[in-house]
Order: sequence, then C-alpha cells, then structure tokens
Amino acid sequence: MPLWAVLVTMALVAVVSAGVGGLAGGFVRLDGEATASESSPDLNNEVPSGTPSREPDTIAGVAQRVSPSVVAIHGPDGGASGNGSGFVISNDRVVTNAHVVNALNGSPIEVAYSDGHTSAASVAGQADSSDLAVLELDNPNKVEALEFGDSADVTVGDTVVAIGAPLGLQGTVTTGIISAVDRPVASDEEGETYIEALQTDAAINPGNSGGPLVDEEGRVIGVNTAIATMSAAPGGQGGSIGLGFAIPSDDAETVVDYLISNGEDPQADIGAELVMQHRQQGALIDDGHDSVDSGGPADQAGLEPGDLIVEFDGTTVRDSPDLLSLISDKRPGDEVSVSYERDGVDESTTMTLGSA
Repeated sequence: MPLWAVLVTMALVAVVSAGVGGLAGGFVRLDGEATASESSPDLNNEVPSGTPSREPDTIAGVAQRVSPSVVAIHGPDGGASGNGSGFVISNDRVVTNAHVVNALNGSPIEVAYSDGHTSAASVAGQADSSDLAVLELDNPNKVEALEFGDSADVTVGDTVVAIGAPLGLQGTVTTGIISAVDRPVASDEEGETYIEALQTDAAINPGNSGGPLVDEEGRVIGVNTAIATMSAAPGGQGGSIGLGFAIPSDDAETVVDYLISNGEDPQADIGAELVMQHRQQGALIDDGHDSVDSGGPADQAGLEPGDLIVEFDGTTVRDSPDLLSLISDKRPGDEVSVSYERDGVDESTTMTLGSA
C-alpha cells in the first residue's frame, strides 16, 4: 500500500487513513470544556448488563450512551483486511469513510454492533473526494441514531471522545482534546482534494476510520479519517502518535445528506494543476504546458500556467492545500471571484467551477 509522506518539523511522517484496509493520507501543514448546545442528544441506549452505570456528563457516561450506535465494518470473513468503523444516523443507515468501503474491493459488507448483532450492508452513496460513504443495512439493530453537532463551535482544548474498532478491537474508547482546527489533509490517494480537518490527540489507530469523534454531550463533531505516523516501512500500519484527523461534522453532514438524496457528491474543480510544495503564500499554478485544462474553468477565467492565486471567493489563500480545501466547500457551477498575480502584477477574474 502506498504511503503519502509529509515533512513535519524536519521529521518524515506519513499521514495515512485510520482504516486497516486502505490509505487516504496526504500533506499536512504542521508549520476545556466542550461547547454544549441547548440540550443533550436523546440517547437512550441501554447500558450492557453487568456494567456499572455512569452519569451521562462523564466520559464513561458518554461512551456508554454512544458505543451501542458505533459499528465495526468488515468483509464476510470478518478478517482484519478492510476493517473500519461507522456510526448509525438512522435506523438502517450508517456513515463511514469511503476508503473503508473501497478497501473491501467489492466484497460483501458486514457491520457488527457492540452486542454482537450483525447485518449485511450495501452502499447507498459514496463520495471518494470527501472520503465519506453511507451504508444501508439489511437487518439493522434497534439502537439510537447519533446526532451531528456543530463543528463550527469546536475550539482548541475542547474534550473529545473517539470510539471505533482499531485493529479490529471493537468498542475501543479513547479521549483527548481538539489540538487544532482547519488542518489541510488530503481526502484522496492522489492528494488532489483536501479537507480542513479537526486535529485531535485522542488515540486513533488503523481501524478507527469512519468512527465518530464526539463531544462531551455525545454529539458527532467529526468523522475519524486519518492519522500521522512515524511508520517508515512502505505498506506498514503505523500507530497513533497523538496526531489524528477528523472530517468536521458540518462538512460531513452536508455531504451525507447529499449522498442520501443523490447517491454521489460531485466535487468542484478549477481545471488547473497546482504546485503542492510552493513555499510562498498563495497557490501556484504549475508552469507546464498542459497544467491548465483547455476550455476548463481556469482557462475560461483567463488564468495561465505560472499564475499565483492569492484569493479565492474573498478568502486569502495560504497555499495549494488551502486552495483545494476552499474548492472542496463549493459545488460545480458555483461562480467565485479569484485574485491572482502574474509577473508581479495583481489581477482579478470571475470563475465558474467545473466538476472533477
């Protein structure tokens, strides 16, 4: 399996998916109390028999209420290959990562609940560019659906809980804080699309992919998707070093709703190849002859190879991953303003985004 290496404070690390069977890593720019809303989610999952009950406002209480709604995802043999996690959003629907589904290579999908109940599942919708998928279950268990929280209210230092099946160990609970927000992380193997991820020091390991990152109220504020690891062996499975990444719930919920309605989520595109390792501020279009697609959005907007994009739809562009993250928030057909530099001269234009 390929690894996508990144340079972090002069140390070589790999950002890989937190699923055993697939990798979804990419470039990462590493240069208190959780916010509560008006009421807690109505989670009435029963505590397993013989387990001491804990108050709902404790970490143990959150884990007890949320864990029954978290599932392990694997192939029909139940082996480690392709293992991942997911969580219930309605009676017969589960959210997970697209790379968890892809790792199964078309094999039948089985989900397992914490009480041992299993169900066959099929893909109701999938968006590789967002690394999200929705599964539909044939024989769902009766558990409470988890609610999406508001990731826009998340701040550094908030307490979070990660629940999933790392290395196939179902029902594993780890806790930590939000370490950073808006970290650009590749959401596909080619490093062509990026998300602005939540970063956490809660231990996330291979197999956690697709599982929920929840706040102290038990709301899903992120979908665990990738880790940075010191793993040096190509194809090896690195472990947690306290750098985990999750898709923010605001982004995930938007994509999930679209997948349920349409089955797919088209990715916006500008039709230009960017220099990912450009060291100065702005996103540099490669100066190669074919770096701007003829007739594509950038070409029609008047952009050329070697142009430096410094502002996108009113937002300053830090670098190429940042621009890709901004593009990922848009839809094909959206019209955006673009400011750029060409030969030291400031220019501006309007662009209609295409589809990747």
